[in-house]
Amino acid sequence: MGPNAGHTVTVGDQNYGVRMIPSGFVYPDAKLCIGSGVLVDPRVFLKEIDLLGVDGRVFVDGRCGVIEEEHVARDRGSDHLAKKIGSTGTGCGPANSDRVLRTSRQAKDVPELSSYIIDVAEDVNAAINRGENVLLEGTQGFGISLYYGTYPYVTSKDTSASQIAADNGVGPTKIDDVVVVFKAYPTRVGEGPFQTEMTAAESNTLGFQEFGTVTHRLRRIGGWDGKMARYSAMINGCTIAAITGIDHVDPACFGVTSYDDLTPKALEFLEQAEKDIGAPIGLISTGPELSQIIDVRDEL
Repeated sequence: MGPNAGHTVTVGDQNYGVRMIPSGFVYPDAKLCIGSGVLVDPRVFLKEIDLLGVDGRVFVDGRCGVIEEEHVARDRGSDHLAKKIGSTGTGCGPANSDRVLRTSRQAKDVPELSSYIIDVAEDVNAAINRGENVLLEGTQGFGISLYYGTYPYVTSKDTSASQIAADNGVGPTKIDDVVVVFKAYPTRVGEGPFQTEMTAAESNTLGFQEFGTVTHRLRRIGGWDGKMARYSAMINGCTIAAITGIDHVDPACFGVTSYDDLTPKALEFLEQAEKDIGAPIGLISTGPELSQIIDVRDEL
């Protein structure tokens, strides 16, 4: 999508809040590619390369749309986007609009990006044909998809798995698995309906708060929504589900790395979630660190 969606990656005692570089940067042998369907803000992109030390292994498709300063100004200056919709103010909406009108620049037109330009679709498909492991990472929640979300309180693009594949030039027959990530307690930043939203008093009893990586706004917290989970799994073609925040369901599960050590309360939640989703749960996060993940995919 672009720099409007951030991801916080925790490795040991170090937190990385990034918006442009794929989260696979934590693996030193991973080649990091930004597909043609993604918007690129050159300033954010170059800053994160320096921050993460990934120069030499990160690349951008020359056909990516470019976010200019005027896109950010239009985004933040729009009462409709900034106040009614709750835009992140990163310029993605106006940049996508200009892209549809065929007036925006592409990454290949930006001199500062010249050393990073490749044909990502060609590169990724070649890797797939060689039998290499390729992970296509999407951003933002399914609930704010332009086509399937809570319109008009949505982002400026579809966020489904099909769109993620298309953004990188990968055809549907080349996809082996679709891993859909679900939060045990869904969250939302900005305006828009939220069917299972808790009151502040209710969410405070859970003992945790979340803030947006990009906006730093306090996220709204809700309870598990089985109906929405099933709908998301259907549209995305979910083959494996990942559940994050199981330690919020039962704090006793924090940091647990073995399925056998999960508590009865957590197991009961996972059993119901799996029924709601209609696909097996293969990954369970028990904390923010990479090491705090239970991987049972080999047992499915």
